[in-house]
Amino acid sequence: MLCLLSVAAAFAVAPVPPTQAALEPPPTDPAVESVPEGMLAAMRRDLGVTDAQARERLRDEAEARKTEKSLRASLGGRFSGAWLTSGGARLVVAGTDPASEAVVRAAGAEFRLVQRSADRLGRAMSLLDKNAKRAGPRVHSWRVDVPSNRVVVQSEDQESGERFVRDSDVSADDVRVVAVPGGGPKPGANLIGGERYNFSVGTGAANCSVGFAVPGGFLTAGHCGAVAGGVGAPTTGANGASQGRFLGVSFPDNDYAWVGVNADWAPIPWVTDHNNGVIPVTGSEEATIGSSICRSGATTGWRCGTVKAKNVTLDYDSPPAIGTVYGLTETSACAAGGDSGGPYLSGNQAQGLMSGYAFPCDTDWATSWFQPVNEALDAYGLTLKAFGGRNAGRLIGLGNRCIDVPNGNAADGQYLHVWDCNGTNWQTWWWPGDGTVRALGLCMDVAGGAVNNGATVQVARCSGGPAQQFVMNNGELVNPQSKKCVDIRGGGSGNGGRLQIWDCHGGGNQKWRHG
Repeated sequence: MLCLLSVAAAFAVAPVPPTQAALEPPPTDPAVESVPEGMLAAMRRDLGVTDAQARERLRDEAEARKTEKSLRASLGGRFSGAWLTSGGARLVVAGTDPASEAVVRAAGAEFRLVQRSADRLGRAMSLLDKNAKRAGPRVHSWRVDVPSNRVVVQSEDQESGERFVRDSDVSADDVRVVAVPGGGPKPGANLIGGERYNFSVGTGAANCSVGFAVPGGFLTAGHCGAVAGGVGAPTTGANGASQGRFLGVSFPDNDYAWVGVNADWAPIPWVTDHNNGVIPVTGSEEATIGSSICRSGATTGWRCGTVKAKNVTLDYDSPPAIGTVYGLTETSACAAGGDSGGPYLSGNQAQGLMSGYAFPCDTDWATSWFQPVNEALDAYGLTLKAFGGRNAGRLIGLGNRCIDVPNGNAADGQYLHVWDCNGTNWQTWWWPGDGTVRALGLCMDVAGGAVNNGATVQVARCSGGPAQQFVMNNGELVNPQSKKCVDIRGGGSGNGGRLQIWDCHGGGNQKWRHG
């Protein structure tokens, strides 16, 4: 059975290029050193790791991505795949040529000599894909399993899988059939008046989730757009307000769609952790097999697991989405109906869009699949919206005065005001890519986490919490938790005007620029 899922990737604004005081060295890697609590909590729960182990794992995985990319290029046709061992600590690279071992070990990875080349297994996959219509309703998926150096076919029973392999003229020696009763993939669409983002289906309604932000819109699952009626079908937001239209839909074969939004919506590179926090997206480097991965969905919230396999073919054979989808990535992160289209992250790197799932979250067999995001971006010629990282500079407002830490007093709870721009460290703001805005080793903060008009804007010890999240949207510096703008109290332009949050109204005392 197939179901459409929904995703909760954050809409918002564009980031405020912060700046860093000259005395404050940047962290070694914001994606690792500033991991939001929501992601750490999910990794603790789903991967059984401590916070320190989670950070160490993310650091190892970031290094593994670079090493895998380098070895893939240097080994060329001798490269047969790579994966991280359990726990993500060691990168293993496979190849059919013993001479590759020296190159692999020199790069700091472990070498595994295998019998079957990547090309050989790729030819087996191509034959299975070519004969997908012969799979039948009891065969659910097939993929190259890099660690076992075989193609794995998953089906309801052994006989159905083996018959499909024979009918496709694939050598049984290259394939392992795995019987998983009741394990059919479900692309989730809740055909009930839903939340997140909504669309009409006949006389009813359905909902899916926002995936990753792109200029003027967002990516989501293709089967959501197909069920909605294809290109041109309108969408509404979780609040019921008009949102946009599908500008591109690809399903089956692929499972991605592109929604363009109207001027009332401002997509930014955030993903919600469903616990009043956000995860900043900083890029889309593809994770290595075995890497940890977390996904966000309107139904199941934050769920984490590991990357199990790439280039998986799924055969969806139940309404509302029927057809074969190629090139998916399989994970052990669980999902449920209503999560479709939602984002997968490895660290702060965008990975893909929820396509389907099998088994509930409380079972050992829980599995989900995603459409790789880079393929969708390439198909539509889009660029992922992402935080650029270590930007530094001044924030200049009304009267050409700068946001200033009074007298450079780097104390927890020090209020902020505007003052003549003077180039000092206490007027230099840094945006490290985690949604915070920093100076003098402290973070811009709404005092007490308040959300009411008039709450003081100050600097405080960095926690990365909702009170310390800010984005720049059309020249306004917005705190998404309160949905209010950083504002000069009293609307004055002179020295000493204190900062507060206030309902956004577009006035000059709420306008800021980088300088």
